[in-house]
Amino acid sequence: MSTYRMRRVSELVKQEVSEIIRRDVATGDIGLITVTGCEVASDLKNARVYVSVIGDAAKQAAALALLERHRGHIQHALGRAVALKYTPHLHFLIDEGMERGERIFRILDELEHEKPSNEP
Repeated sequence: MSTYRMRRVSELVKQEVSEIIRRDVATGDIGLITVTGCEVASDLKNARVYVSVIGDAAKQAAALALLERHRGHIQHALGRAVALKYTPHLHFLIDEGMERGERIFRILDELEHEKPSNEP
């Protein structure tokens, strides 16, 4: 498949999975689970779904466990919502991009505060 079509399919799967999680999965004390990205394999049989969870590592692990428990339902609902040759097997992963971004901002902030006073 073309790269453009794969990007469209990945975006569609991301939006649908996000809506299914929002609508059907009770997150309880875990809080908000945000789908930040999706990569569908070119054969449409597997998809990596990247999620972001506000909180510590324990909340992130709990969120992954919750999504894994509901994976069958999410895949079934995805198959009903999206017409694809195959319904991809979903693999949930924590998106660490936000953590890296926050760490970079903290380092830049520390460097800004350490700037010598004689430099402009």
